[in-house]
Amino acid sequence: MANQDHERYQNLHTIGMLKDVIRKWWGLELAFADREGYVLDHASGQIIPPNNDFCRLSLFSKEGFRRCNQSVKFVGDRFRSSRKPRRSFFHECHLDLCIVGCPIVLGGNYEGFLFVGGFLREPPTEHVTEKLKERIRALNPGSTDLDRAASRMPILGDREVEKLCDLLEFGVDEIAAYEAAEARHDEEINKLSEELSERYRFDSIVGNGPAMQGVFDLLEKVCNSDSTVLIQGESGTGKELVARAVHYNGARKEKPFVVQNCSAFNDNLLESALFGHTKGAFTGAVRDKKGLFEVADGGTFFLDEIGDMSPALQVKLLRVLQEGTFTPVGDTRVKEVDVRVIAATHKDLSRAVAEGEFREDLFYRINVIRLDVPPLRERPEDIPVLATHFLNKHAREGHAPHLSDDCLRQLGDYPWPGNVRELENEIERLLVLGADLETLDASLLSPRIREQVGKAGAGGLAGIRVGGTLKAAVEALEREMIHQGLVRTHWNKSKLSRELGISRSNLIAKCEKYDLEKK
Repeated sequence: MANQDHERYQNLHTIGMLKDVIRKWWGLELAFADREGYVLDHASGQIIPPNNDFCRLSLFSKEGFRRCNQSVKFVGDRFRSSRKPRRSFFHECHLDLCIVGCPIVLGGNYEGFLFVGGFLREPPTEHVTEKLKERIRALNPGSTDLDRAASRMPILGDREVEKLCDLLEFGVDEIAAYEAAEARHDEEINKLSEELSERYRFDSIVGNGPAMQGVFDLLEKVCNSDSTVLIQGESGTGKELVARAVHYNGARKEKPFVVQNCSAFNDNLLESALFGHTKGAFTGAVRDKKGLFEVADGGTFFLDEIGDMSPALQVKLLRVLQEGTFTPVGDTRVKEVDVRVIAATHKDLSRAVAEGEFREDLFYRINVIRLDVPPLRERPEDIPVLATHFLNKHAREGHAPHLSDDCLRQLGDYPWPGNVRELENEIERLLVLGADLETLDASLLSPRIREQVGKAGAGGLAGIRVGGTLKAAVEALEREMIHQGLVRTHWNKSKLSRELGISRSNLIAKCEKYDLEKK
């Protein structure tokens, strides 16, 4: 039994109660010894004698202290040598006072014992008292008032000794129950950790197309490094899922994974959330609070929507990334942490830097490794796979529905502005509306999906009429493609020009021609 275990046991409510009861009833002290028989209080520099002047005088002499510990060790030797340690064992110490110990057995292994010493089991005779005085004078020549010490000697009759043994046995049973509960807790934590690791394996991120394969290839390379990662992608593409995959497949997987959305709070609240605060730092700060950087120490901190962070907080974040230190709100002490940061945003941070909305030095600090998660419309080949995955995930037990061909076709023709999250919600809706149906038809799809897909199919693209001259039809098609592309890319002309395979200047000219500038 190690010192840290001793400290944990001392803090158990039951052990504290037992110490108080034994001290109040008999003036004795409950103590722990390890499997070798060494008193753990003595190992930590504490000497707590029972309310017995003879024990106190002995313990505070060098030779008496040695003999007292030797007496306790004898009890431990008896427990250790026994094939099956008994519940309680009595021994007379070097002063002929009684010690009673009870073994702590955890998982079938002897780990130490609880004991109480320094009492007699019957009133001492005059001869016994004189003999005890002589031994104390030999150990501690300056001893005085020994007659008074003899009159205050703790004496426990048979019934009281029986009560004491019951209390010791109750104490070791409580320690065993505590350790069993801790073992179950650790087992549950390990099981949960394994489940998390399994859940966030790379192959749990659904996608077979070339766009996602590129993401997987890069993920395998970055997981075992400590480099900062920047994940860029639209809302609903699964940026947090990718971040968790990086964490749970890397060396920090046993440590915390902490998440904070930077757009969820104002500056003051976000600073307190990230770095913590001290009591009285601001109105409502009634106690010290750890920041999430401190909570994530040794693990990974996922900062979602980092592009929404204010310039003032960007400076403080840069310090943590560069130096690994921060100062809680209202404090003067600098704290040091070891945290891997994964940042994510739906914004174009390069453009934000150019426009002065994001610090250039912070951008280069977080943009060490960049992962671009493609939107769902750019990987339509993954829609059937994702749909099947979500059907299996949300279908009730024993129900195995599938999508009709027409339903699957319409899902593939829809642009999915909400990306994978929107698709998952739609599949869950289909399962609710389809109830016990084995085949989920397109008629169950949300009206917005059926309407948009219907318009696109009515005239080639978004309801374009194809009558008239060929030139007019081509221009109408071109205008509608550019307009939909601008909406889809949030009016990012550089991105759209790459998608359309034309130069940015050519795209700008066509936007002017068709009056497609953002209003």
